[in-house]
Amino acid sequence: MTHPVKFLKSMISLFVLFTTFAALPALAQESSTSGASLPKVRMVTSEGAIELQLRPDVAPDTVANFLQYVREGFYDGTVFHRVIPGFMIQGGGFTETLSRKPTRDPVRNEASPTLPNLRGTIAMARTNAPDSATSQFFINVADNGFLNAGVRGAGYAVFGKVTEGMGVVDAIARKPTTRKQGMADVPVEPVRIEKATVIEPAE
Repeated sequence: MTHPVKFLKSMISLFVLFTTFAALPALAQESSTSGASLPKVRMVTSEGAIELQLRPDVAPDTVANFLQYVREGFYDGTVFHRVIPGFMIQGGGFTETLSRKPTRDPVRNEASPTLPNLRGTIAMARTNAPDSATSQFFINVADNGFLNAGVRGAGYAVFGKVTEGMGVVDAIARKPTTRKQGMADVPVEPVRIEKATVIEPAE
């Protein structure tokens, strides 16, 4: 005859196991739904297309600022003006002739431990002043932990990641560079952002 206490413990274990497995599809669906609802941007470059998934849940002001520049067509015709293999590619501020484009006011620095500077993430470029980011961004081609908040002062704010086209990013990072108009690490042949658009969610 089964002991009542042992029987009760067995029933409780089965109940916990059942409810845990029953919850898994719901959790997976919730994760999928949240990912699908995050804004995305497609950036067509002279080297190919890059798709980005942004994180307004972590960096709301930064994402809003970036999306506004995208929707205004600000990035169209700009170049990746600073390319360093094993580190990052930077763009979003200069034309092909290396003329600086006028920007809106800077946004606050939203660097967060939630989004570290890992390979494939996109972050805001800035000056030494923490809250100085405007339109320029960079894509990490390596894990650059020294750029995180608390490691190097205020850190550099990551606000999304590459979901498609990391091969394009790597190809840009390998471009031969030179010094032009007082700027270092400029690609010898311009790497243009032909068009940046927001990927609207399917109806």
